[in-house]
Amino acid sequence: MNTPASARPESYRFHNGEKAALPFAAEEYAARLEGLRDIMDLHSLDAVVLTSMHNVAYYSGFLYCSFGRPYACVVTREDCVTVSAGIDAGQPWRRSVGDNVTYTDWARDNFWRTVAGVAGTGRAIGCEADHLTMVQAEKLNHFLQPKRGMDIAPATMAQRMVKSEAEIDLIRHGAQVADIGGHAIREAVRVDATELQVAMAGRDAMEAEIARRFPDAEYRDTWVWCQSGPNTDGAHNPVTNRAIRSGDILSLNCFPMISGYYTALERTLFAGAPDAASLSLWQANVAAHEYGMSLLRPGVSCAEVTARINDFLAERDLLRYRTFGYGHSFGLLSHYYGREAGLELREDIDTVLEPGMVISMEPMLTIPEGQPGAGGYREHDILVIGEDGAENITGYPYGPEFNVIG
Repeated sequence: MNTPASARPESYRFHNGEKAALPFAAEEYAARLEGLRDIMDLHSLDAVVLTSMHNVAYYSGFLYCSFGRPYACVVTREDCVTVSAGIDAGQPWRRSVGDNVTYTDWARDNFWRTVAGVAGTGRAIGCEADHLTMVQAEKLNHFLQPKRGMDIAPATMAQRMVKSEAEIDLIRHGAQVADIGGHAIREAVRVDATELQVAMAGRDAMEAEIARRFPDAEYRDTWVWCQSGPNTDGAHNPVTNRAIRSGDILSLNCFPMISGYYTALERTLFAGAPDAASLSLWQANVAAHEYGMSLLRPGVSCAEVTARINDFLAERDLLRYRTFGYGHSFGLLSHYYGREAGLELREDIDTVLEPGMVISMEPMLTIPEGQPGAGGYREHDILVIGEDGAENITGYPYGPEFNVIG
């Protein structure tokens, strides 16, 4: 006899197995939650409903895989509870620092009924306005009936922008793994090799190294973009099956992902000696890169750094070839989720650099097809802001001396 849906539970706890080793110690998550509760106290909030992948992972350790289903981490004055779908079984419990409740899909909106059961109704609620769709925001209001709501996203982003020592250590590992991927790519580059073949070599090398350094981690999302010729014109152009030709400009892009933490290595290379125009542009971009790195220190604003590099390029009549900002924050982010948009080297960002921030320097010049030196020139290093300056934690060399291959 079939049990009617109305008699089946809206949620349940499936604490299957033992807690797994998380990316950080319990004390790290306790400090993060203490910081979040300070924010709650400041704004007189009773609970916070976090729904983004980056914030759920930051405060609980659990990096969810949505596949169209909603997830949450509900933080109250006493508890930190992840809310996950039944398809994940016990994995969210094992990978969360706190409690976990599973919602069922026997009835629509059991997710929001479960969230309301943890957060309470008629309370002051913080949420991520930049993540909730209009539909989900309406559901939050319907099921939680908050007496007052607040967008908590800017405050949580500000907390994430300043890294702990444990986070910086993980990011260092990521930068070192990216260097290993870069050398594997350099070895794989040859005329007639495809972008895909070269990318696979870098990805395989990085994934093996991540597993060696972090044997208890989950492994996902590490990737490489190898771009060649006209495909170098954009920083985020995907890999193709284009074969590398003699004289091609190449972009090396390594992105190891360690427990949701993204790091990157990006370099300009050439398959054979570049022509005079290409070499001049490459050297100019390297000079902008070095100048930009020299500007990164505590007390300077993102907008100020941007303005100075703009002037540097304008003096060389190259500013018109710049296509995006000069760098961004690192931490819990990826091409699928997350971004600490308040820490980007752009004209409209006034954030002042401070110790504990981690930021890239990555100037890029794109020269259109048909012009001398056509292609995209980009270098990328990761720097940790300290008390007196910045430490470059990227080791793979940049520039023509190392990156002309063949």
